[in-house]
Amino acid sequence: MAQFIVEPHFRLQEWIAEEKGYFRDQGLDYEFRELIRSTEGQHHNKGGNRGAFQSIEQGREANVSCACHWTVNVAASNGHTRLYSDLYSVAPSGIFVAADSKVRTPADLAGVPISVGFQSGSHYSTIQALEQYIPPSEINLLFEDGMLFSRMERFIDGKSPAAALFNGPYYLAEQLGFRKIIDTTFMIAAMIKGSPDPEDMRRYFRALRLAQRDLDLRPERYTHYYKNEFPDRFHAIMDTRRWGPGERIVFEPYTKQVFEESFDWIAQHKIFADDAMGAGDYDRSTISFAAE
Repeated sequence: MAQFIVEPHFRLQEWIAEEKGYFRDQGLDYEFRELIRSTEGQHHNKGGNRGAFQSIEQGREANVSCACHWTVNVAASNGHTRLYSDLYSVAPSGIFVAADSKVRTPADLAGVPISVGFQSGSHYSTIQALEQYIPPSEINLLFEDGMLFSRMERFIDGKSPAAALFNGPYYLAEQLGFRKIIDTTFMIAAMIKGSPDPEDMRRYFRALRLAQRDLDLRPERYTHYYKNEFPDRFHAIMDTRRWGPGERIVFEPYTKQVFEESFDWIAQHKIFADDAMGAGDYDRSTISFAAE
């Protein structure tokens, strides 16, 4: 059987498990592939109206990957992947503006271009947060800046008036004095490629559970791992000692109720065309490897 492929994805847990030997201790025969920094933050970055959904549609390399739960719901409903229903994670995120911006409140963002990733977590979460304040017609989403590190770079360089950022880029924006206008925390779902050995899946997530415990207990020991994925040009200005733990894995089921409520929200907001949504069948879209 081929080696299990582990790929970090903007979070710290895989880095902790790799360095502390948790994957090995669990008996996982694996290959650790760092793909984010090796491509200067451009992995999965398709630019414009291509984002997380399109990268799933094209095919991810790792046995287990992740994306915002909205996108994984639709991708799984179309047969492009299976949503792993035994857990989910939560990412800190927010909409930022420059320190001298005239934008002071969420309502002030009406009509202001906000850089987000197309059909990615920032796309959905920005709408979800701002529709409390702004009519849908005045939420102005800018997709041209691409995925996470690309839009972070353009925002820091003053080329975007506002940007939705999460995990490490969220903390860098805070550190550099950009102002957060509103939090937009969102859920992330794990997804499965192919038909991996169920016991390998259990080994993998047992290792991540140990890493999550370490991160909860002493986050300051591990925030330096953010540099492992950030483009090199930012390393000199990053003070990761000031940063938070980022995405947290929640070892509780991603339930049918959550799936259906999220799927309905996507449909109501017309983020995908009706004929692109898929069946929305939880039982066919999800998979569980929980030990019996």
